[in-house]
Amino acid sequence: MKLKTALLSALAVITLTLAGAQAMAQTSMDDPLDDRSAKRLDRMEKVVRELRAIVFQGKETGKPVVVQSAETEPQIQALTDRVTDLEQTLTRITGQNETLTHDLQTSRQAFAQSQADNKALQTRLDALEKRTSDLEAQYRGPPAPPAPDPAAAAPVASADPEGDAFAAARKLLVDGNTAGAESAFGAYIEQYGDGPHGAEARYWYGETLFARKAWSDAGAAYLGSLRGWPTTPWAPTATLNLARSLQALGNSPQACRALDELAKHYPKAAPPVPARAATTRAQAACPAPAR
Repeated sequence: MKLKTALLSALAVITLTLAGAQAMAQTSMDDPLDDRSAKRLDRMEKVVRELRAIVFQGKETGKPVVVQSAETEPQIQALTDRVTDLEQTLTRITGQNETLTHDLQTSRQAFAQSQADNKALQTRLDALEKRTSDLEAQYRGPPAPPAPDPAAAAPVASADPEGDAFAAARKLLVDGNTAGAESAFGAYIEQYGDGPHGAEARYWYGETLFARKAWSDAGAAYLGSLRGWPTTPWAPTATLNLARSLQALGNSPQACRALDELAKHYPKAAPPVPARAATTRAQAACPAPAR
């Protein structure tokens, strides 16, 4: 009741104030209200209407009257600001979603391209492997024929066993098998020493012995090859290596004698022979040959 009485009193005061303001406005037409005063008057009229509504509500319902502030503009502004923030947030999220969608689409395209490239590379790799396999088969050639059965092959007697033995020994020497050649020439000399290749076989036998520095045996082999002082291409070298073997054994006089025979029987020997003969002569301190 106290609140209602206070509201009625305030309503009466505001009503009287408004009535006085209107009377003043009507009596003073020559001095109209400025805009600020007019706005204040409008606000006061709004407050009066709200107070009347409150008072009448209290009279009709008999319930306590709850007075709320009429200044709702800050709340509306706050709500407006929140809505604006939400709209901005929504716009930002929408932009992010568009960016993510674009990135996802780009990634899918790149993945599809990568799969296509991998497939192309696999195809090329398969083709290269097939080509390599074909080339290997081509260069490998047909399979080798089976080896003949030794039991089925009948031995064939050689028409020239002496010549075959000499050729086999000579081949061992040419192939670089000095030890095998030494053994083969030694066997040849024992069996065919007086044959047509006997002298040459003794020369090559001496070469194998000279190579392993068996000076005494080498000298004997060279001496046996020079019977009759043959005019073969290997004879000058045999004479020179005989002298070198004798010098290596410390028999300088015999070495000098062999060098004299070299100059006597083979004066037109190939250039390496005279040069080595001169070196050996100096080592043995041989006297100058007689002219």
